[in-house]
Amino acid sequence: MRAWRISLPTKIVIPYAPRPAFLPFHGRSKRWACLVCHRRAGKTVACINELIKAGLSEGKKDGRYAYVAPQLSQAKDIAWSYIKQFTGALPGIQYNESELWCQLPGGNRIRLYGTDNADRLRGLYMDGVIMDEYAQHDPTVFDLIIRPQLIDRKGWAVFIGTPAGHNKFYEIYQKSLGIWENEDGTKFDNAEWFSMVLKASQSGLLPVAELEAARREMSVEAYEQELECSFEAAIKGAVFGREMKIATDDGRICNVPYDRNAEVWTAWDLGIGDATAIWFAQQVGREARIIDFYMSSGVAIDHYVRVLKDRPYNYARHLLPHDADKTELGTGMSIVEQLKSMGVRNTRVVPKLTVSEGIEQARKFITRCYFDQKKCYQGLEALKLYRYEYSDKLGIFAKRPLHDWSSHPADAFRYLAIGFKPESLNAAPIKYPNLAIP
Repeated sequence: MRAWRISLPTKIVIPYAPRPAFLPFHGRSKRWACLVCHRRAGKTVACINELIKAGLSEGKKDGRYAYVAPQLSQAKDIAWSYIKQFTGALPGIQYNESELWCQLPGGNRIRLYGTDNADRLRGLYMDGVIMDEYAQHDPTVFDLIIRPQLIDRKGWAVFIGTPAGHNKFYEIYQKSLGIWENEDGTKFDNAEWFSMVLKASQSGLLPVAELEAARREMSVEAYEQELECSFEAAIKGAVFGREMKIATDDGRICNVPYDRNAEVWTAWDLGIGDATAIWFAQQVGREARIIDFYMSSGVAIDHYVRVLKDRPYNYARHLLPHDADKTELGTGMSIVEQLKSMGVRNTRVVPKLTVSEGIEQARKFITRCYFDQKKCYQGLEALKLYRYEYSDKLGIFAKRPLHDWSSHPADAFRYLAIGFKPESLNAAPIKYPNLAIP
């Protein structure tokens, strides 16, 4: 077995023997990398050791390296034990269990993060980042937060995962191959990209008998996605998978401009210590036009009021969750009252339905929606990814969808589907004839 040897005052052997399939990755010279790998290929172990190697050998002063998963709890479950396993023999190694970082000899650190709490990432600098299970990430976090952190120290990033349809990870993969088209029609320059695909049928990492058994027991879509790295397979358990595919095939995800002759409705999912998501919609003829989307976290409600006021829209109604009229202990006011005090008065609290009832409403609503593909990109990715959690142990899907970053846009969309009734604003009162008997 091969093992890595790093130059330290005392010769220390890190107990990692790279699988042959990952040797090209470890030997690359490119700044950016995309690894599309089948399940159980060993991509996380390889990338954790890439972080360790960089932290020990790149010579950065106060170097900061990060492993980023869709959720912090997921990062801890997947990567923390590997970090301790492969750094345990290093002299003077330090671990912080509560903040999930380890300090290497020389002072460089590796820390775990989750994009479910993107605000924890703000204000930092990075020398190297692993973005694991990137298909499940909030697609805006890398572009808006992490990428700027790599600029001044010329840090690098690796995007790894298994496909989950045509999303941000698919875009990254296309860019790494140099076949992605920029908005001006030119090809993306992939000169600084390393790209690798490991399919189970080709990698030789899993027993053939196990693969044959898995093919018999799994659905065709699940096998193609999880083991053959297909970006075309449907996302397993996707709540709105069928509806979003039809919308795409019908050309209803396109350029949808704001119509100044129609009023705009908004629908909110309000996060307490979590993300808040807002959809913007218009009724034009028989079409429901979804013209805009916004999501943020870690900011007060006045931030979202400014978001509304900064847009050139003429608002009709603002749809809020069923509990938005409940008084909050911290403020002594309800969300409805807080918004009213800031000048947002046309609010409506949507009726309380079960999650499954709201999902059915949303499915029907999607069939008449046109989505702006640019302004609603983040929200569209959420609707595609929103899925029921699958239990490998029981072999069944849970009754409720998985709670992750996609939940907030999906919940706000449910409220839009339930409460979006523009015709109710213009309906004339019914005049009944006087049929009273004298």
